[in-house]
Amino acid sequence: MSDTKLCWLDIRNAGPVTGTVLEEAVHQKIDGVVAADPAAFDGLPPTVKKILLFEDGQVPADLGTADLVIVPGGKEARTDIALAHPDMEFGRYVEIVDADTLEDACLAARLEAWSVLRFRDPTKIPLEIVIAAASGAPGSIITTAADQEEAEIVYGVLELGSDGVLMAGSEVGDATALRTAATARTGEIALVELTVTAATHIGMGDRACVDTTTHFRKDEGILVGSHSKGMVLCVSETHPLPYMPTRPFRVNAGALHSYTVSQGGRTNYLSELHAGSTVLAVDVSGRTRPVSVGRVKIETRPLISIDAVADNGQAVNLILQDDWHVRVLGPGASVLNSTELKPGDTILGHLPTADRHVGYPINEFCLEK
Repeated sequence: MSDTKLCWLDIRNAGPVTGTVLEEAVHQKIDGVVAADPAAFDGLPPTVKKILLFEDGQVPADLGTADLVIVPGGKEARTDIALAHPDMEFGRYVEIVDADTLEDACLAARLEAWSVLRFRDPTKIPLEIVIAAASGAPGSIITTAADQEEAEIVYGVLELGSDGVLMAGSEVGDATALRTAATARTGEIALVELTVTAATHIGMGDRACVDTTTHFRKDEGILVGSHSKGMVLCVSETHPLPYMPTRPFRVNAGALHSYTVSQGGRTNYLSELHAGSTVLAVDVSGRTRPVSVGRVKIETRPLISIDAVADNGQAVNLILQDDWHVRVLGPGASVLNSTELKPGDTILGHLPTADRHVGYPINEFCLEK
């Protein structure tokens, strides 16, 4: 298993738009192009892996400039083919339709350098079994996906995901969709240290708890702030509390007017979130992952306003529920109770560089205070 997520685009049925699809694939830095005719690779740069896939096992004598050939059957079954092409790298294709073919897939994942897997049924449990069986194996698993939505799921199965996805590139936009799926799961966001300058009790108001469908780690939370150019990392309720059980899926996030960050750098007001929305979970190192919202609870509570400043002078404000158990994160994953914050304390935050219009970054004059 590999840490690098691979994007393979299947152009075997691209037809008359093959050239345009390949141009987009190169632009999107697609890792591999899959074809049945080696002539399809003409003009591709060396940065793109050229893969021939023959599901019927019938390999032509001329493999052209291909880097890798994928065929059904194990190493013994392709002895003659390998002898005929001693300089070619081979991998195994397996279509999983029952328990026997699932075992074939597990064997391929453990023994082959490359395994291309096609699962007949929509359940992802067989893929989970293969990924578990391949734990520690040096090879790469490439799983077919019908579209971007399925590709995103395949990339995330068992949190490890398939090493790569093979998706059909039959029209313009498919290469972009595949690359988007590969990068949607994880990324990084720049965090900075903020110095608290004031903590003010401001009376009653409406605050939002964001209940997600995931289990936050102890060093994770979501970014929340009153202004689009400055946010604070609010921790989940993963840490023990003296009067109530932990709720590791929840972030008691802030007043309902506050911004939070979702995928693609877009912001949303907490009041806009609903079941099925997506927010960005962020850890203290800046690593991110999209998580789904299961529920948002907006209730009237006493509020506290936290003011802070970054080293560059950027002011940041966060309005939270005025209660000891509502917390933010500091350097080293320290957990800080909001009602105990005082001038001079250090908390973690993020400073987006662009203003916002309906949640999207835009370069225009915008004064927030």
